[in-house]
Amino acid sequence: MLKKIASDALGLSDIGKIIGPADYDKTDADDYIRHEDDEKIYFLIKTKADEYCFTNIAFIHVDGDTAVSSKRTLKRYPYSQYKFTDVMLETAGKVDLDVEIKFTLGNQAFSIDVDKKQLDQLKDLYKALGSIAEVTHENSIQMDMATQSLDRAVQVLHNTRPAEVQLAEQYEKLTEFGFNWIQQARAKYHEKDFGAVFEKYINN
Repeated sequence: MLKKIASDALGLSDIGKIIGPADYDKTDADDYIRHEDDEKIYFLIKTKADEYCFTNIAFIHVDGDTAVSSKRTLKRYPYSQYKFTDVMLETAGKVDLDVEIKFTLGNQAFSIDVDKKQLDQLKDLYKALGSIAEVTHENSIQMDMATQSLDRAVQVLHNTRPAEVQLAEQYEKLTEFGFNWIQQARAKYHEKDFGAVFEKYINN
């Protein structure tokens, strides 16, 4: 019991290692990468029980029950559906052997311990995730503004329609215009692939 308490206090219980690109094919996460959709691994952390894989389009968590169990649960979080928030990096104290990266993805909070000797590499991931969080936040604002401007335009057109224009015809045109407007805004502000961000910050 004392050994376990000391182990947890020092961060020894399940310290992760950052896996280099040359060894991606030796991990479980690599088996679930959608190479057919040009998905690519940019960062991978492996602990005794889990794997945390960051690709250009999704975060993949290979969740192990325990370090001694072969049972694994695969959880996939596409960036187009889940947003990064609360990205934090916790450096090591004098007696700590690990550093920690924390973030929330959707409603799921993650806290991953990593060998403090790999802090410089973890800083790159911190920068990338922070950048993605900023981009998606700004895109959400722009998407809301596009929707609001469409609503205002439709209201103005509705209130100023000429009497000779048939109501059904006008609504058909407004509906088509609105659909095209939102579709264009979504294509511009709803990003799915963040490969460029990872390329900028990750230096494996």
